[in-house]
Amino acid sequence: MGYFEGFLIPLRQHRLFGGKQVTTQYSGGRRAKKKGDFTSTSQGDEKIPKPERLHGRHVLNRYEDGMEKCIGCELCAGVCPADCIHVRGADNDPENPTSPGERFGWIYEINYLRCIHCDLCVEACPTEAITESKMFEFSFTNRQDAIYTKTELVVDDEGKAQRLPWEDWREGEDDNTSGWMRATSPSGDATFEGEVGWSNELGYGLRAPEPKQTERDASGYPAKLSGIRTVKR
Repeated sequence: MGYFEGFLIPLRQHRLFGGKQVTTQYSGGRRAKKKGDFTSTSQGDEKIPKPERLHGRHVLNRYEDGMEKCIGCELCAGVCPADCIHVRGADNDPENPTSPGERFGWIYEINYLRCIHCDLCVEACPTEAITESKMFEFSFTNRQDAIYTKTELVVDDEGKAQRLPWEDWREGEDDNTSGWMRATSPSGDATFEGEVGWSNELGYGLRAPEPKQTERDASGYPAKLSGIRTVKR
């Protein structure tokens, strides 16, 4: 009987048997694109709520003055277990620098056919340049599209991620990045609760820190924000 119990799980979750369906009707953004409304939540094209700590598509951030945060140190490429990041640094032009440091990321590529979204690149970055958004719905029809270059990764002049034709972006998916979570969580040390450990970002300024533990418990954070139900045991 144990072999068949696995097949009974989706039946128990079905609404006909008093359960709650997990799978939703999602067209992959095709219906939203036809309507020209990428924030559409119409029936048949609705994404399920995502946890705040989800790791999605990467972006390369910029400072509020427009300068790039990446200094081409290659630490992200060195720590990547999937060997999917290729970085080459170059010296800044003294008259027209790309980044505040001596060097900048001249070449930056991520191969999403290899990436496992482990977020180790974000942890290794000393300048908070690379972060992961909450956008995970993107697919490719050829290998070349799966290799994101610096042009596609660097945020635009408003601090937003570049919207590529095969990506289905929705509102809020690039607000709280994985790097923001890393920089504003206490990481087990209560003395860092409510402290900001992050530099200003183009389009966002100084992001507010995570609420303190007492505030999170009272409000159901982050479950309240991500649409996840809390279960008391």
